[in-house]
Amino acid sequence: MTRQAAHLPAVSDEVHRALGAGRPVVALESTIFTHGLPRPRNLAIAREAEEILRAADVVPATTGVVAGVPTVGLSDADIERLCTADGVAKASVRDLPGAIATGRDAGTTVAATSHLAHLAGVQVFATGGLGGVHHGARTSFDESADLVTLARTPVTVVSAGVKSVLDIGATLERLETLSIPVVGYRTRRFPGFYVADSGHGIDTSAESPEEIAAMIRARDALGLRSALLVANPVPRDRQLDPQLHERVLSEAWDAAAREGVSGAATTPFLLDRIRRATGGRSLDVNAEVYRNNVTVGAAIARAAAG
Repeated sequence: MTRQAAHLPAVSDEVHRALGAGRPVVALESTIFTHGLPRPRNLAIAREAEEILRAADVVPATTGVVAGVPTVGLSDADIERLCTADGVAKASVRDLPGAIATGRDAGTTVAATSHLAHLAGVQVFATGGLGGVHHGARTSFDESADLVTLARTPVTVVSAGVKSVLDIGATLERLETLSIPVVGYRTRRFPGFYVADSGHGIDTSAESPEEIAAMIRARDALGLRSALLVANPVPRDRQLDPQLHERVLSEAWDAAAREGVSGAATTPFLLDRIRRATGGRSLDVNAEVYRNNVTVGAAIARAAAG
């Protein structure tokens, strides 16, 4: 059963009851399984993420759009539908009205999931990696809507930094400009998604979920409206070999230049080249990143609820 209020999003009964009782809830995005992972692995990872949360006594709130209804707390049948149906859209915040009006199925991005989770009252959101500033953005103005949305949405987002195909230095500058606090979870190095250290530092770190919870309370007490970004690196023994990563990323960029790939096609092209060049190892790391972030997200949600 899903509770449909007079306004959107719809919230599942389980999530609604948990929020009412003050139990910990963690939002999960859906583009990671609608667009980020191949079939049938996408469905297995989507279910595993929910199982990780339930094992920690945390309620999962997987978020997506089903038949035009933005929903926080998808059912297993909804998740399977989004994992297996053809033509599922990818929806950021600006795409939600169109998806609703046309009755589409859509996976929600970090931006859209953050927005919907906040509307539902969910405070903690675990994802893989954020979008950010693209290379060449000074002329293309190509920047993910994730950043602008997080600047005005007071959720706590656990991610392994931003995707390494992006301009990480410029992304960190934009996070600072947008007043989005960044805290490293047990690290002072900003992670690079596939690798634990992107080569950039972080000014603030926290050693425990309780410290993160204290930061959430301080942000709220100050009336700040931005997200709190928890940068959680993949364990070093599970990361993609940094030298391999640097080499295949450089080769992928060279291939994109040779083939004239640009605009929205660039990131999927680069990620596919990395996947093929690493023999699928990058997909394994992607899954490890997600599991790790979900686990830390659960711990933070429990600390914040306590």
